[in-house]
Amino acid sequence: MFHLRTCAAKLRPLTASQTVKTFSQNRPAAARTFQQIRCYSAPVAAEPFLSGTSSNYVEEMYCAWLENPKSVHKSWDIFFRNTNAGAPPGTAYQSPLPLSRGSLAAVAHAQSLVEAQPNVDKLVEDHLAVQSLIRAYQGSMAWMSLTSTRSSTCPPPLSSGDRNQHFLCGRSSVGWRFEEFLQRKWSSEKRFGLEGCEVLIPALKTIIDKSSENGVDYVIMGMPHRGRLNVLANVIRKELEQIFCQFDSKLEAADEGSGDVKYHLGMYHRRINRVTDRNITLSLVANPSHLEAADPVVMGKTKAEQFYCGDTEGKKVMSILLHGDAAFAGQGIVYETFHLSDLPSYTTHGTVHVVVNNQIGFTTDPRMARSSPYPTDVARVVNAPIFHVNSDDPEAVMYVCKVAAEWRSTFHKDVVVDLVCYRRNGHNEMDEPMFTQPLMYKQIRKQKPVLQKYAELLVSQGVVNQPEYEEEISKYDKICEEAFARSKDEKILHIKHWLDSPWPGFFTLDGQPRSMSCPSTGLTEDILTHIGNVASSVPVENFTIHGGLSRILKTRGEMVKNRTVDWALAEYMAFGSLLKEGIHIRLSGQDVERGTFSHRHHVLHDQNVDKRTCIPMNHLWPNQAPYTVCNSSLSEYGVLGFELGFAMASPNALVLWEAQFGDFHNTAQCIIDQFICPGQAKWVRQNGIVLLLPHGMEGMGPEHSSARPERFLQMCNDDPDVLPDLKEANFDINQLYDCNWVVVNCSTPGNFFHVLRRQILLPFRKPLIIFTPKSLLRHPEARSSFDEMLPGTHFQRVIPEDGPAAQNPENVKRLLFCTGKVYYDLTRERKARDMVGQVAITRIEQLSPFPFDLLLKEVQKYPNAELAWCQEEHKNQGYYDYVKPRLRTTISRAKPVWYAGRDPAAAPATGNKKTHLTELQRLLDTAFDLDVFKNFS
Repeated sequence: MFHLRTCAAKLRPLTASQTVKTFSQNRPAAARTFQQIRCYSAPVAAEPFLSGTSSNYVEEMYCAWLENPKSVHKSWDIFFRNTNAGAPPGTAYQSPLPLSRGSLAAVAHAQSLVEAQPNVDKLVEDHLAVQSLIRAYQGSMAWMSLTSTRSSTCPPPLSSGDRNQHFLCGRSSVGWRFEEFLQRKWSSEKRFGLEGCEVLIPALKTIIDKSSENGVDYVIMGMPHRGRLNVLANVIRKELEQIFCQFDSKLEAADEGSGDVKYHLGMYHRRINRVTDRNITLSLVANPSHLEAADPVVMGKTKAEQFYCGDTEGKKVMSILLHGDAAFAGQGIVYETFHLSDLPSYTTHGTVHVVVNNQIGFTTDPRMARSSPYPTDVARVVNAPIFHVNSDDPEAVMYVCKVAAEWRSTFHKDVVVDLVCYRRNGHNEMDEPMFTQPLMYKQIRKQKPVLQKYAELLVSQGVVNQPEYEEEISKYDKICEEAFARSKDEKILHIKHWLDSPWPGFFTLDGQPRSMSCPSTGLTEDILTHIGNVASSVPVENFTIHGGLSRILKTRGEMVKNRTVDWALAEYMAFGSLLKEGIHIRLSGQDVERGTFSHRHHVLHDQNVDKRTCIPMNHLWPNQAPYTVCNSSLSEYGVLGFELGFAMASPNALVLWEAQFGDFHNTAQCIIDQFICPGQAKWVRQNGIVLLLPHGMEGMGPEHSSARPERFLQMCNDDPDVLPDLKEANFDINQLYDCNWVVVNCSTPGNFFHVLRRQILLPFRKPLIIFTPKSLLRHPEARSSFDEMLPGTHFQRVIPEDGPAAQNPENVKRLLFCTGKVYYDLTRERKARDMVGQVAITRIEQLSPFPFDLLLKEVQKYPNAELAWCQEEHKNQGYYDYVKPRLRTTISRAKPVWYAGRDPAAAPATGNKKTHLTELQRLLDTAFDLDVFKNFS
């Protein structure tokens, strides 16, 4: 990889495309001719910049010099001439005059990691003249350079003939006075303005324009709160009056949900790019205050849009991510996202990252915020080029952004633009930065805004005169004033106007709203049998599978003959049937191809040919939808965010993320808390992502037992003290529509099959949380008959008692409610105690929304039974605190609801096997001791 250190663009005055092409085309020639120069790196003292870490960069300079000596800086020209003339080591390099501090502020360099040569003991102290200057610049508080003049190493001043191509005070100036307009109108409102880095707006426009020129027609963006309103207005082209309405505290929201603050909202807009006269779609993804959390979401949405339009190389759909310097360096999700960038099932073929480098994080100086020299150093892990550029030099910024766009278009790899700028105000407009950075802000107060600086430069050069400049400013101010006047006519706020991922046509059928009903999720026996046969075979010839897998497939075939399914086969049938109906399925997570518990085996591996695989699911039907199953990197936060973004793109796909163990979802808690749980309420954005969380107390210790169901249930939005109207038509579907997500714990493979199919057949989309089993995957009693999956069958929210107790309900002494795996422990113990007629057991399969209607029937069926909730989790965990108040509301608090389960505990489970078994026996004793609760009556 090359190692480029340049000062803006003057060092190599090529066009952006020429710069990128030079990197890719000249390497072979340099490899042959550079050996004579490389020998200079043997004695470390030979030249101050020749070492293993700089040799690749020198090679690139040499390639350019061979083509055109004038294409490199004069110092390089002298060096190469002296070298070719036979100058001895140490004499070929002639140091140029020292650069001013102002020149350093325009630094734009690309960095990439290279391995040091084995014979080089260490880097020389003066490894590169430019490198040392950069380090000095960075270490001496970069904000001081803001007082300096325009760099002499930047592109040459504009001539009158360049006006149309370079003049930035026209259309691009809108972002610089937009902030001023907001400040005038709402001086006491938080808006997280862009003052100090107003050049971001023309920078983004340049990237988008250049990308559009290269064939991109869809750009998906993510960014933090700073500058968001400006980007919405002047890049996405959100109607100004709708932005201004967000400042009006008297307007009521017209849509469902709670909404979000204005600087978190997203937007979707399709328009003509005036530079290229091509259609372009822009989407800015809504995000929470959790900085960088939207990064993987944007990447996932980008991947999905590429997938659906067949863009296998990322030539039509791309992503742009904006960052703050402190968050880019400090948030681990940035690292996770970078590591997804080149993985086969996650790559988006290059993202342009733009860092708004305020050189401060809220009140924290860089020296306290990171250990690396630059906030962008995290990008070095994927060898991304990093361009540092002075944001007060618009021409340098434009040049660098063109190079970045060309780089992404040519190599389809990530690239970073670091806009070295400042923050004119505090963290927000109400914050006082002088408390903590007094000297810095004394300097900032002296700074002229970049528009004023640049306008003065252009006026002095005769490119534009003062009246023309003022006319442009007044034009945009007039536009803002007119929009402000129109905003006064608005009576309500529409959150749906800020939707970042619309699904046109999904919510209507033949022009009418879709019916609030769900058809049967069952299938014909022929379809079940066909899928089962494929699932138990190898549909590719001359493919050798593992002997153990042969036995697994044989067992599957026997189950199909017996018209039964286990957990893996039920999942197979749900997936396969949806693929037949044209529904794309994507299953992602750690080890999902085989399955953590070696039960799935959706990807077969040839035992004799390396990397030869087969996915039988893609051989089911002639015109089926594609099935994507992919092992992820060892990441939860990044990968779950990615899959959430993928699910945003289309409602006609089943996107699932499976945790290796349910416990591990807690490292993705930010995505769950900020996006999945409240996403629709905040942003009117439905999402049908499915979380598969292996759960069960099986003696595996505190980190491999609990998927923490209490957390998901605590965040459900239903009221435990209000009994809904149970006579309402389509009560169960309306419940699903009103909830923020669906939480289930299936006890049978058949019900698991139904809930997966129901997720797609519903007329809307909700996140689905499924606590999946571990031991039940092979439990002989955890089987379902085809009869439970035929046409006319549905997902069972509650599975009632169907044994002897149900035949004589008046004789039942206790009605146990439970969910999930513990049911099998209870039935085994009940049989051993010969209490099948005295104790009824009802399984709650859908915990949220709570099945009030069906549980009321169960309670009424057993008039003489006391009620108890039984769970294997500890009392302060699991489902008890969620279920108890709702059960009492169901029965109008006519009876107490007793508890049978483990005692409260800090850890989810014990690590001692004997203690585990003792606790299990204790809860079973409590569940079946008919006298145990009398002492509490």
